[in-house]
Amino acid sequence: MTAAGEITGQDRSMLHLEEMVLNMGPQHPSTHGVLRLVLHLDGEMLISVDPVLGYLHRGFEKLAENRTYLQYLAMISRLDYLSGIFMEWSYVRSVEALMDIEVPKRAEYIRVIIGELNRIISHHVAIGDFMLNLGAVTPFFWVFRDREDVMDMLEMVTGQRMMYNFMRIGGVRWDLPDAFEADCRKFLKEFPGRIDEYEQLITENEIFLSRTLGMGIIKPFEALDYGISGPNARASGVDWDLRREVGYSVYPEFDFAVPLGQHGDCFDRYKCRIEEMRQSVRIVEQALDSLCGGPVNLKLPPMLRPPEGDLYRAVESPRGEFGVYLVSRGGLRPWRLKLRDPTFSAISMIPKLTPGYKIADVVAIAGSLDLLMGGVDR
Repeated sequence: MTAAGEITGQDRSMLHLEEMVLNMGPQHPSTHGVLRLVLHLDGEMLISVDPVLGYLHRGFEKLAENRTYLQYLAMISRLDYLSGIFMEWSYVRSVEALMDIEVPKRAEYIRVIIGELNRIISHHVAIGDFMLNLGAVTPFFWVFRDREDVMDMLEMVTGQRMMYNFMRIGGVRWDLPDAFEADCRKFLKEFPGRIDEYEQLITENEIFLSRTLGMGIIKPFEALDYGISGPNARASGVDWDLRREVGYSVYPEFDFAVPLGQHGDCFDRYKCRIEEMRQSVRIVEQALDSLCGGPVNLKLPPMLRPPEGDLYRAVESPRGEFGVYLVSRGGLRPWRLKLRDPTFSAISMIPKLTPGYKIADVVAIAGSLDLLMGGVDR
């Protein structure tokens, strides 16, 4: 046995201890989708964890080569199905940049409004499922209660509660309905109080603190090395947000903060998502105040032929940087499409974060990363 109390290979042989291999998933509520974690255990303690992917491979990148630019829009929101608006947004931004298209100002405001509402309901699931993983049922029902209000508004605008197919190259599908602004402002007025209720229930709860403080720490340089982005990186103090750093769409016009953590543990990742919901409320309020008249899309032919070239465009999705690398050869379909999904990078951190913890801690650490497998197997 070492000075740190670890059992060496020789001691293990003398004590007749055997390493146990346990599968968590691919069908497991705590893996947030079809993720398989192969746990190598010394009793209840983790020696190593091997993530296994590939159970949801649908070939989205290759399918783009057999669809026109407009046809593919109906598919891409099915990747990260909790934040489909951002998948669509990244894709249309790449085509618009390739074709040098300027989007009408009103359409940009609508994109921001719908996008930030989508961010709120995505964080609702992230926090609600995280609490459920830790055995807290009440927060799950509370966040899903409020999530329904936002989904009703998104359905009012897009016609869908998920997989919106709302973005269009050169704008959005249609304008906001007349009743939307009043309903949205009512929600924005009430929702900060609901966030306070979440915090009163969760943030200082002794059991929650014992399960999250100091658990699964991601250091800033590790976040950069592994390509971690979004709240998972900002919880480690990495001050990077594409809405501010790149300043796409009309985000530079708005005043909002980028919440940061100090320790990079499970608690800070939770706290960053809580604060991001507050900032999304600020952004939507400013976007509603700034709404101008004018068209919401451009009249473009359904069969687009972008010029030859390649580029990469990304947006700040609720899980981090979602990007589209697009290659055009001047035809009706993309010659090549490559997608950058933030969950793929987050999963790569699991083997680094989990050794030395217990089985129950894997559930807490993985839940705090807000994993969603729809965009991983592309």
